[in-house]
Amino acid sequence: MKTHTIGIIMNGVTGRMGTNQHLLRSIKAIREQGGVKLSADEVIMPDPILVGRNEAKLKDLCERSGVEKYTTDLDSVINDPHYQIYFDSQVTGRRAAAVKKAIKAGKNIYCEKPTGTSTEEALELYEICTKAGLKNGVVQDKLWLPGMLKLKRLMENDFFGEILSVRGEFGYWVFEGHSVPAQRPSWNYRKEDDGGIIVDMLCHWRYVLDHLFGKVKAVSCLGATHIEERIDEQGKPYKATADDACYATFELEGGVIAQFNSSWTTRVRRDDLLTLHVDGTKGSAVAGLRECVTQHYGNTPKPVWNPDIAQPIDFFAGWQDVPEQELFDNAFKAQWELFLKHIVKDTPFPWDLKEGAKGVQLAEKGIESWEKRCWVDIEEL
Repeated sequence: MKTHTIGIIMNGVTGRMGTNQHLLRSIKAIREQGGVKLSADEVIMPDPILVGRNEAKLKDLCERSGVEKYTTDLDSVINDPHYQIYFDSQVTGRRAAAVKKAIKAGKNIYCEKPTGTSTEEALELYEICTKAGLKNGVVQDKLWLPGMLKLKRLMENDFFGEILSVRGEFGYWVFEGHSVPAQRPSWNYRKEDDGGIIVDMLCHWRYVLDHLFGKVKAVSCLGATHIEERIDEQGKPYKATADDACYATFELEGGVIAQFNSSWTTRVRRDDLLTLHVDGTKGSAVAGLRECVTQHYGNTPKPVWNPDIAQPIDFFAGWQDVPEQELFDNAFKAQWELFLKHIVKDTPFPWDLKEGAKGVQLAEKGIESWEKRCWVDIEEL
């Protein structure tokens, strides 16, 4: 068996996303399955070292993940030739400086989004990485969610006909912390710490829309800070200075209109924490994180407006589940495996740092639209 051992510097994995999705459910899972299989006699085996500021958390993560190596000093490993990949899931404000250091050391780059605190910063990372001849990628996990893949298969088989519109609903109630502890970190709600749901979620909606439905041409966005005081990790009240809800409309190439509500101040009464409702001339579908239901033109009921009687149509009954036609892995793990194949075999990987910069750009344009109270065009980067 030929084994390609790939050293990975994993910086910032003590955070919730880094721990659960990238370390435990991706890298640990890949190692436990025997690596990424290329053929019957060839595999890729990731060999990570964990980097962070809290040694106690790093030790605990090593025990939980089976990873043997960790350090609190990035400089001590950044020039080690064994490590070919630098991965970053730190808070956004720390990302650019660390990625630049890794690029200077000749590392291939894979990182979380947003990839920078501004479009210029994010685009610069792509440019200097490409100029250095280094491979690079950004996490765009939602493209590998089972629900999104089922939508993609429907589109590939022309289920929708001409797609008319996409309606996205995302969010849930994040407790303020006064009585029930908050389930998200406090920096998310402070603008000065690069928090805010527009910055967080419009980066996601950019790649979902671009890769599934059409390039985003323009945005109209309204943000809001509905909850003005929250409680931090030390039990102290703080002023929420970042937006906790976002109401956006996007114009896409091809005439598709997309509307996305993103909120940490809403109570869920829908199929999942994220749902996409796609309407087309031949049929419609509603996809969640894992499930997807469809209604074809021939199965579409014909309602008549009459508020004086109880609604005679059960609108939930006329939808069919899309069956499990293929096996779906963890979305983060699926993209990790593609990136590792890209490193070893130079297979295509279009989700690069330029794609990450596009996400930052849309977030900035969304904020600009909110401030100006108008539509804003999205220029080509």
